[in-house]
Amino acid sequence: MTNVFNPLQVSRFLRQYDDAAAQKGLKLALGFDFHEYVSITRALPTKRPTYPNFRPDRSPIKAGEGYWMVGLDKNSEVALVQAARLYDLSQTNLAEHLESLNAFYADPGLHAHPQDRCTCVAPSARTITGNVAYHGDFWLRSDFRARGLPKIMAAMLRGISFALWVPDFVCGLAGRWILDKGVLAQYGDAHYEPGGSILRLVEEDIVDDDLLVWLTGEELRGLVDRHDKSELALPR
Repeated sequence: MTNVFNPLQVSRFLRQYDDAAAQKGLKLALGFDFHEYVSITRALPTKRPTYPNFRPDRSPIKAGEGYWMVGLDKNSEVALVQAARLYDLSQTNLAEHLESLNAFYADPGLHAHPQDRCTCVAPSARTITGNVAYHGDFWLRSDFRARGLPKIMAAMLRGISFALWVPDFVCGLAGRWILDKGVLAQYGDAHYEPGGSILRLVEEDIVDDDLLVWLTGEELRGLVDRHDKSELALPR
């Protein structure tokens, strides 16, 4: 897809959702140092450990190829975290990237346990190639749930990823519970399939069976270009 876009339109899109987060009591901040990100997430008592694909000791992220976001409450305490990184899958596809464990470790031969496994049976994963923005590691403090924040934060990550990378795809892996509880509908992902990642990482104590969720680059551009401010109108 073309890399030409209107930066003013992206700015308006991001400002809309940043304002919506502020009205719900969150001040958003952006960061790029993943050592700092890991130190923040380790201090959150109810958050699951950060996956190795966002940890620089297992999968370093080059400058310009990753970022993270925190949401701070009125006391400047962390109430939300999420992260994104760019995968160059021009010579492969998402399914192969996951199953080889390269999605999680820069060097699987060095860092992966012999019994680590990932199976991806979602058919569309083999069509996801090129520059792929991967969003993950979302955590929201319990007192901020049921406020519509997943939709806001998903939009923020999409807007930032579009502005930084204009990717061919935006994707993520999500537990089946977000579909059962209706949270996936809030994210606004155009597509989802089961079997995105049937994962076991022994030393990380991770066992998952996640959905694959994704948007194409053109669908991402359309969201930014056609956003409707009325969608986020809040009662006074």
